[in-house]
Amino acid sequence: MVRSQGVSGLTIAGLARAGEVGVETVRYYQRRGLLQTPDRPGNAGRPGGFRRYDGDDVRRLRFIRSAQAAGFTLEQIGELLALDATDDRRRARDLAGERIAALDAKIEELEKARASLQRLARACSSGSDGPCPILTSFERSGN
Repeated sequence: MVRSQGVSGLTIAGLARAGEVGVETVRYYQRRGLLQTPDRPGNAGRPGGFRRYDGDDVRRLRFIRSAQAAGFTLEQIGELLALDATDDRRRARDLAGERIAALDAKIEELEKARASLQRLARACSSGSDGPCPILTSFERSGN
């Protein structure tokens, strides 16, 4: 892994700010094994200081957030992070392909919902007698 330049000695709050997340999110990623938890510096073997994070930690945190925005699960993100060390492009492509297929299915589902709602909106605007087709449709689907 290439070492980042420029950012060093960040506290957990500084890391969270740099990654545009909350401190609890950083801690959660640490518990999930996605981010390392540095040792606390101390004297004579006694911990005492603040943990410090660097540019690599910021880069990793931003990677996690970007991958989440693309819809990857935390498990998949963990696998992608592990692949970064191995240069296994094939598996990375496979994971991306799985995500694309899931997005395609979601897009199809959303397009069907949109078309259905457009039909209901047209039916609602075409008449004024009786209950609104939009409302009756939602009542029927709730049963």
